[in-house]
Amino acid sequence: MPKAQNWNDEQVLSLKEGERLDELGRKGYRIIQNTKTFCFGIDAVLLADFARIPGRGRVADLGCGSGILPLLLAARDKGKSFTGIEIQPEQAELARRNMALNGLSERCRILTADLKDLSALPDPGSFDAVVSNPPYMKKNAGLLNSDSAKAVARHEICCELPDVLKAAAQLLKAGGSFFMVYRCWRLAELLALLPGAGLAAKRMRLVYSSADSEGELVLLEARKGSAEGLTVLPPLMIYESPGVYSREIRQIYREDPAMSKEQDGEEQE
Repeated sequence: MPKAQNWNDEQVLSLKEGERLDELGRKGYRIIQNTKTFCFGIDAVLLADFARIPGRGRVADLGCGSGILPLLLAARDKGKSFTGIEIQPEQAELARRNMALNGLSERCRILTADLKDLSALPDPGSFDAVVSNPPYMKKNAGLLNSDSAKAVARHEICCELPDVLKAAAQLLKAGGSFFMVYRCWRLAELLALLPGAGLAAKRMRLVYSSADSEGELVLLEARKGSAEGLTVLPPLMIYESPGVYSREIRQIYREDPAMSKEQDGEEQE
């Protein structure tokens, strides 16, 4: 593992233009976010809750952004060590600052790398779990955000879904699990691509805004080298009435109150 960068508190907390410091509400962890690019949303919170990772597990995060998933997982005592892989140098540097801010530099290394370059990925076949909140919009679909960081997070500019699955499969040890959050409208494509990457869908949960809405998000666990057999969990409702979170969402926030209502509408990482 590369030697952790030596930061002092002044360097870490010297906020740049557009940055803010937020409390995660668990273990005293905090996160620096850049409001001019994007702040994490409910996707990351739900994925961290959904992922079943042993306390001594070794975890990789594909497209780690500012490092929110390693922070949320570490706060929940899921995973012993983390490797974040991020193609955007500015985001990777922000993630390193966030690890230093929370005393996690020794447990979490952040690599500036392209996940499509499989030869650049660290320690093939050695991770117990891989997590990812990948871009969900096809490159030429929808309105491309003028901010490059937001565009890369939302659109498949730097990687596409097959690239993410191949990278996850390479990093995982036999029997290891890949946990991801994605959009329901691409679920059929996701399930069709898994076998080609050597992954089998094992556990899935659909997330709805409300009881009368269409599914918005899918939380998926796929396992490397596993036999077929998918468990579909009960649906998760975000709101029980307009503007009022459901009991389960409130419970998730009580256990890991990492996001305020104001963040609910912000961009995903």
